[in-house]
Amino acid sequence: MTNTSWMQSADLAASRGALGIGLVVAAVVVVALLIGAFALGSRRVARSGIRRPRPEEQPRVPEGGPVREVREHREPDEVPRSDTRLTPHELNDHGNSGTRTGAPQQRPRWDEGSSGGFGSGGPGGR
Repeated sequence: MTNTSWMQSADLAASRGALGIGLVVAAVVVVALLIGAFALGSRRVARSGIRRPRPEEQPRVPEGGPVREVREHREPDEVPRSDTRLTPHELNDHGNSGTRTGAPQQRPRWDEGSSGGFGSGGPGGR
């Protein structure tokens, strides 16, 4: 045996092929397990006796129509002033900070004739 380099490369190629075949077999096993788990879960749900809700059991739209989003400015309630330290149970709503509707209810708008951007090169304010 004078030249064994081709034999070594053949062994290396054979081991790579075996590794590739092993990965394919492992992938097929994983896929089979996933399909089996899905089938088992589907049968279990079908046998459990849980039924789908009937149409009359479905949620309905309120009589006044769908609920819409309300946008408003909220301000926190003031903490009562006292000479002693207050604990949460001594506050209104048991320590949960309440809010009330704030004064400005209109969104601030840009001045008429203003560009609206700082440094935009427009004529600016007055």
